[in-house]
Amino acid sequence: MFVTRTVFVIQDANVTVVGAGPVGLALAAELALAGVSVQVLERLPEPDRAMKAQSINMTTAGALDRRGLLPAAEKVQRETLGRMGPVVEGKSPSDTRITGHFAGMAVDADLVDWDDPDFVAHTAAAGARVVPQPELVALLTEHVTRLGVPVHRGVEVTSLEDTGDGVLIGTTAGSVRTDWLVGCDGGHSAVRRLAGIEFPGEAPELTGIQAVVDTAGDLPLTNGWTWTPRGTYRYGPQPGRVAIVEFDHPPADRSTPITLDEVQTRLRRVTGLDITLTALRGTPTRWTDNTRQAASYRKGRVLLAGDAAHVHPPFGGQGLNLGYGDAVNLGWKLGAVIAGWAPEGLLDTYDAERRPIGQWVLDWTRGQIGVLRPDVKSGALREIVADLLGTRDGATYAVKQLAGVTQRVDLPGNHPLVGRYVPDLWLRDGSRLVDHGHSGGFLLLDRTPDGAFARIAEPWAGRVTTVTDEPATPAGVLVRPDGVVVWATDSTDIAGLEDTLRRWAGI
Repeated sequence: MFVTRTVFVIQDANVTVVGAGPVGLALAAELALAGVSVQVLERLPEPDRAMKAQSINMTTAGALDRRGLLPAAEKVQRETLGRMGPVVEGKSPSDTRITGHFAGMAVDADLVDWDDPDFVAHTAAAGARVVPQPELVALLTEHVTRLGVPVHRGVEVTSLEDTGDGVLIGTTAGSVRTDWLVGCDGGHSAVRRLAGIEFPGEAPELTGIQAVVDTAGDLPLTNGWTWTPRGTYRYGPQPGRVAIVEFDHPPADRSTPITLDEVQTRLRRVTGLDITLTALRGTPTRWTDNTRQAASYRKGRVLLAGDAAHVHPPFGGQGLNLGYGDAVNLGWKLGAVIAGWAPEGLLDTYDAERRPIGQWVLDWTRGQIGVLRPDVKSGALREIVADLLGTRDGATYAVKQLAGVTQRVDLPGNHPLVGRYVPDLWLRDGSRLVDHGHSGGFLLLDRTPDGAFARIAEPWAGRVTTVTDEPATPAGVLVRPDGVVVWATDSTDIAGLEDTLRRWAGI
């Protein structure tokens, strides 16, 4: 793992990103590819190894794929599945049909219609799903290091002043000026607080703990989630991994270190069993159902992404995936504004496009809390949801939502690809369209016999990479740097292409 440390006073930059988690690192990488100077400030002196998201969805895997990071992510998946042992929730390590769960109810992979067009369109990303958050951070740290992005650790932001043409930042390592400041510093974001951005939502009501434990003997627990009158718990899939949820009240202080005695007491209380734990392995985590969304993702020269912009219960790692989507959406847009070929108004589309997806994730996780509760009414609802998940249509619907393959941006255009993330478009030379976009920028697929689309895009040659191919369907596709298709056609008609290029790729 590459770990950079602050050994000199931090420098002025076009963009300063606060937070070196997966969202901050992904954003920094996109900005570097856009050609702007960017630096990352991180409060923690070392990368966080706490147990958090254990996997990514197809949308995030697709974003890694677009930057040439898919082989590295696939390697992480192989290693992670190998550590989990011969069986992972009924699947062998070689089985990449990752389904996930809804409120602890695992979806049976054998029920899912894997021939659904939404899955088939993103087959390449299926082999890079089991990427735990610490491993993703390590992968992205190497990525930004290759791009020359400095990551200053042990630096805390203490003040900020938006001067209209930039931001003055006070830190524990000195003051720095930046043109733009982006808070990717988590649910307790200092950037959001110092910028005065409101964070409305619902206060927490429960306490959840996740840990890997050693015991005096075998734990008398079955793999998966179990409900009791006192709460719910999960054992597995790794040996010794437990998750415990109690609904009596939120923790007094989430930052208090989790002790072996606390995990044992909570596990005994929820299971009703006299379980004796002997040690904690790794760094356990504490979480709640705190659910909030920032009133605005931007205030002047200050922007928010990831948990700084939205928090919710952590089921299925949805927060990681949601934040990663924020990063790739914002990165190229902010880079375009700084480069001068896009107006500042382009940044308005960041909030407009990402807020609805954030609202959906908040509701998706709210619903799971409602089903997860141990009371009689929630139990009855849980049985109904379990019946639905036990059907082919229900299982397919749930996994499509969890995988992110149905996400779309509301954009003008009648073609079914418009607004969706670009699928696996294979070319005659055996490559895919996304293989030509590892350095960022727009991608234009031209399958016309005479190169009609390529000629239209010539004025944008510095921003748009045109890939020609033999005639096929779709005949033409224009993809933004974040992977969203903004124009597509099944014919050789050039209608709308030039206007779309002007709208998104500048003049």
